[in-house]
Amino acid sequence: MTDHDHVAARREITSALLAAFERRHEVLDVIVEAETLPDAVEAIATLLGTSRLGGEAVMGMSFASLTKDARRSNAAELEDLDSRLNFTLAERPASAGETLVLEAFSDDDRDLFAARLADVGSAGDGSGGAAGDLDTELASARDRLDSEQAAWFVAREGAEKVGIVFGELAGGDIDLRVWIHPGHRKKGYGTAALRKSRAEMAAVFPGVPMIVRTPGVQPS
Repeated sequence: MTDHDHVAARREITSALLAAFERRHEVLDVIVEAETLPDAVEAIATLLGTSRLGGEAVMGMSFASLTKDARRSNAAELEDLDSRLNFTLAERPASAGETLVLEAFSDDDRDLFAARLADVGSAGDGSGGAAGDLDTELASARDRLDSEQAAWFVAREGAEKVGIVFGELAGGDIDLRVWIHPGHRKKGYGTAALRKSRAEMAAVFPGVPMIVRTPGVQPS
């Protein structure tokens, strides 16, 4: 997550906590009426006009957060975050990761990998070496995937393919890389994909440390 995304997420949480206090009776009502915890979070988010991230923060707040001193502290933090923030989650909605899904890479995704090759200009294995032709790269990837030396995922927003998450075993670590299609950059998808990928990689490579890398882009 970038520094800006950290600030945006923190602002969303702080703003939601302040709004929850102002509408505390309504918040309590929707919580009491909810069937499940996810239902309560969704109801809070809808009531306060915040994201699921904000709804979860409100659901998890303690009674200590309701004191006047805590409210003053939250208000001061929100003012500081506003002064530092040059965008909000409303402008980068994808960074919250609420609608992005990761699906296992398949042969049907060769068009997306071809776009990645043209953009980055290096092999898909994370070595940094020159890329081979598309079929050679995909055959090599399939061998690594089948032997559980790699795990690739396609990041999707609805029907749109927005990027690829690459996980490659290297020296006892997972070399984790996220590539977002140029047409979908600066929307927060990289942050969302990185957040989602941690659970996916942990499932494929349990207990293996991850190293996050940012690939370069082929000069135009």
